[in-house]
Order: sequence, then C-alpha cells, then structure tokens
Amino acid sequence: MSERVTTLHESKLLTGVGHTVAVASGKGGVGKSTVAANLAVALEQGGATVGLMDADVYGPCIPKLMGVPDAPQHTENGKVIPPIRHGVKIMSMGFFLPKKEAVIWRGPMLHKMIQEFLGRVEWGELDYLVIDLPPGTGDVQLSLCQTIPLTGAVIVSTPQDLALEVASKAILMFQKLNVPLLGIVENMSYHICSHCGQREDIFGHGGAREASQRAGMAFLGEIPLASVIRVNSDVGQPVALGPAEEAVSRSFHGVARELAARISVVGGDAKAGTSSSEPMFVIQ
Repeated sequence: MSERVTTLHESKLLTGVGHTVAVASGKGGVGKSTVAANLAVALEQGGATVGLMDADVYGPCIPKLMGVPDAPQHTENGKVIPPIRHGVKIMSMGFFLPKKEAVIWRGPMLHKMIQEFLGRVEWGELDYLVIDLPPGTGDVQLSLCQTIPLTGAVIVSTPQDLALEVASKAILMFQKLNVPLLGIVENMSYHICSHCGQREDIFGHGGAREASQRAGMAFLGEIPLASVIRVNSDVGQPVALGPAEEAVSRSFHGVARELAARISVVGGDAKAGTSSSEPMFVIQ
C-alpha cells in the first residue's frame, strides 16, 4: 500500500471532482453497465453534476446506452472535452476504437488508458464521477485503485448463487485494495408479467441482500428484469429518465438515493485525488 500512497501525492488529478464511484461486478452479463448509466442519470436528475467514465475497454457500451452520437472534441492544448448527454459528461474508449475491432491489450496499455481518461479529459467540476469497470478483478481495476483514491465501489450482481459467488471475488479485491464498499445492487431481481401482473423470481430473489449482510455492506436496492430497460438502452434513453411513477425508473432513483446517502457517510475521507504519471496513451 505504500506505493499507492506515494503515487497519489505527487501530482493532482480530478481536483474538481467530489466523489469517484466505481461500479463493478464479478462476472459479465449482470447488467453492470446498464446500472452505471442509469445511476449516473438518476444522480444528475437529483440535482448533482455527474460524469460517467467507461473503463470497460473490452466492451465499451456506455456511448450506446447513453445515446451519444458525437465523438469528443479537443481543446487547443490537447485536452479532451467529454460529450454531454442527458446532462451527464461521458468518456469511453468506444469513441476511439473501430467498431469491428477487438481490443487485445496488455496491462501497460490499460494503465495508460486510465491515466488518459483521468488526466487529459476536461471533467471540470463534478459532484460524482461514476466509473464503469470491466467485469472481474484485472488490470483496469488495479490501475484505477492505484491512480486515485476512490470514494468507494458499488457491486452489481444478479440473485443466483453462482453470480453472488463470483461477485464475492470483486468484494475481496476492493477490500485488499482498501477501497470502501458502498453497497450491493441486485439487478434482474424479479420480473413482473406485463399481461397478468404476476411477479416471478426468475433468477431467485434476495441473494444479494443476504450477501451484503454477510459482507457487512449496505444493500442499495433491487432492479427488476424488464423489457423496457432493454428497449430504452438500445435507443440510448436510460429508463431513469422516465417519470418517477414508473416502477423501473423509480427503482434506479431509489438506488441512487441510497448510494448518495451512503457516500455522505463513508465518502468524506476519500475524495478524488492525485497521481504521479504523465499520460502516455495519446487520444487522437
């Protein structure tokens, strides 16, 4: 941990950002990016200034989920201006990669990407920077945690035992890196039949709440499995933009409120921080 502290105190990054929140999962396919995008929108609609950083270089889907049609602009001094969509500032490797090209990068290139996104993007003054991480416990997670002191991490899981077992590995990773755990979100928690209104617990139910209790973490809330989430995501309109009386929109806003409350408790000592390295991966 001494190496991390030395790195953090040599040059400043994200000086205008109040809180940095990593959204993580143990495995893919649990809706982590969808949760990250809707949380960012819900926080913004609650009156906060918000940025959304897509650090999932292998599957950067935030531009699609947020409906961002334009690539970022550059300032005269080479800084990158993040596009704004739904009131949220957005940055993603998806803006710079050919659409039909796979990313095959070793750790040093991933580290350079993190440095670029934190050091060369004009995030400005933000209350929250939400960071969508790749699934698992790899180089991106380690580089991020070694570059800035995160306010905390949110773990996304579905209810079934296998997903929770894998999510526990992400929890252990953040604990080893001394990153506060802000809570668990149970995604695809239940399904309400659009014809009869019957509730079905397709993947089981309540597993994430029980896991949060075992881990001593907050339970931030349940997100239903609903076709409207998929439909809206496909057209770049996160469901959190919908009216508060809509159940799916309400669920994301509820999670956002719980997250903000949790940050107010644990986040005071973990503001956005500093780093020693100059950016090395050049965004063209």
